[in-house]
Formats: sequence, C-alpha cells, structure tokens
Amino acid sequence: MSSSAQSSGSKRILLAITGASGAPYALSLLQVLAEHPRIDLHVIISPAAETILELESGTKLEDLPLNGYTLHDCMDIAAPPASGSWLHQGMIVCPCSMASLANIRHGTGRNLIHRAADVTLKEKLPLIVVPRETPLSSIHLENMLGLDRAGARIVPASPGFYHCPDTIQDLINHLVGRILDQLGISHALTPRWGDLSGQPSPGQQS
Repeated sequence: MSSSAQSSGSKRILLAITGASGAPYALSLLQVLAEHPRIDLHVIISPAAETILELESGTKLEDLPLNGYTLHDCMDIAAPPASGSWLHQGMIVCPCSMASLANIRHGTGRNLIHRAADVTLKEKLPLIVVPRETPLSSIHLENMLGLDRAGARIVPASPGFYHCPDTIQDLINHLVGRILDQLGISHALTPRWGDLSGQPSPGQQS
C-alpha cells in the first residue's frame, strides 16, 4: 500500500508472530488484517514461529499468501520497523512466547520483533501482546506486569464461551476480534455480549 493511501485514512499495523503455540490465532489474524481494505499490514515471523506454524497447521512460510502485506526478515534489524521514524498505528505480537515477552520487557532485543516492540513502546504507540502459556510462573507474571506498566496491552489467548461457539474457528474468531478491538479496527467476527438472543447485558447481571 502506498504512503498516499496510508495518509488517506488507512492504518499501518505491524503483526509479529513468535514461537509460542497458537498458530491458528496468528494465521486468522494475518488473514483478517491482510484482507481489510483500510489496513497497511507489515509482518515479522520469527524462525521458531516458522517451526510452530508448520507443526500446528501444516503451513510453511512459502505457503503463505504473498499479497496483502509486507513481510520483513526477522533478523534484519535495519528494516523500517526498527526505527521510531517509521510511523504506524499499532503492533501486535501474536502469539507471544515467554522468551519474546521477556526480551521485550527488559529491552534486550535480539531480533527485529524485539526491536520493533521496543520502538513501539518508546514512541508510546499501541503494543498488543498475546501470551499463550499455562501455567504461568511468577517470572511470566512479573514480565507481563512490567510490560503493562510500560504501556503494553496484555491480551491472553483465552477466548470466552458466552457466544456459544460451535467450532474451533468460532473460538479463534473470538480472540482475534478482541485483539482487533484494542486497535479500533472494525470487524464482525463474533457476537458481542448483550447482542445475543436471550442473554442479558453486563449491566443487567447481579
């Protein structure tokens, strides 16, 4: 997408995929963002994430569609997302491994994902971190708290069930929708609480 297109009201979003379990979340998020008419999507995939994508979904890097986004080399620390002068409207790390979370929290960037997240925080832009791990140790929890205090938004990969999902994709869509909500990106992936037949709104509960 051209810079003129971006300036006309579209959002430039950076999606980073790391080596935590959760490939279906990442692939669905990538598809939704790549197909969104007002999103200029940039993607970084770590080497560990490439392994997990193939393991959990049978998807190799060369199998991903090539249109709808710009793919950056994870080890290219001179790529545009490494600079604070590269403007964007939000970064998502989904799924976020505990190793990546620790590197981002402590500012010990070892690749473009860590550096881009560090830049996102220092420029006070939205950073959405989607951890997928259980159980959580005190180290994990302290790192999440540290990132929250630094300005990141922690969105655990824990989809709800109030929308009565029928399929695994329904559960995936619920989480993807919640992630998009954090960046103000419109979607119709899943019903919202209070919009479902026979369910009260949160304010009606005792």
